[in-house]
Amino acid sequence: MGLIRIFGKATNFLFGKLLLKNHVFVSDSLVYLQRERVMDLNYFDYVRLAALELVSYEIMKKDLRGNVAELGVYKGKFARYINQYFPGRKLYLFDTFAGFDKRDTDLEKRKQFSGGDQDFSDTSLELVLKQMPDPENCIPVKGFFPESARDIDDRFVFVSLDADLFEPLYKGLQFFYPKLAAGGYIFIHDFNNDAYKGARKAVEQFCQEQNISYLPIPDLGGSAIIMK
Repeated sequence: MGLIRIFGKATNFLFGKLLLKNHVFVSDSLVYLQRERVMDLNYFDYVRLAALELVSYEIMKKDLRGNVAELGVYKGKFARYINQYFPGRKLYLFDTFAGFDKRDTDLEKRKQFSGGDQDFSDTSLELVLKQMPDPENCIPVKGFFPESARDIDDRFVFVSLDADLFEPLYKGLQFFYPKLAAGGYIFIHDFNNDAYKGARKAVEQFCQEQNISYLPIPDLGGSAIIMK
């Protein structure tokens, strides 16, 4: 066992309760995997990013055909890694690029899933595209979802749903799952985020209707993963 791993175990032993209280964990990861992996240590959600890298490898290894997408792009911090890990594929960027739409937040409040009052309007399409390593493969789809996707008929191998609220997440699953290639993945952010209870409800309702399963993962936002 290397010195770094010994240090990690000692840190957990000495400060484990304090770390757990603050939702911080020191752990080994993929110790026995020998292939080279590209990970950006500036992205402060290792589990989410590592899961994306792993599924991108599986999709590439299986030679799945299709493009990728994100619903709920905000400033493009996660979308940039989708763009990076899926080179040569079109990346659809679905967002209002102006924050939550009142039609979604009104429903969110009526169902008491969340207040829907976070302000995500401090972004722009121009700002997002500047984040992308391959902006020429990005297809921005600006507007209210799913109306904005009315004319889109494509096949997808990976989709990130990060729209926070019940209605766009549920509609996102309805839209993308039928278009998902066999062996493809959908990541749903905030599944285990108690500030956005509609995210869990959207996944549970959709999966029950379709008789399919999901896998929760312990990333920062408590994502769930659906594989077709």
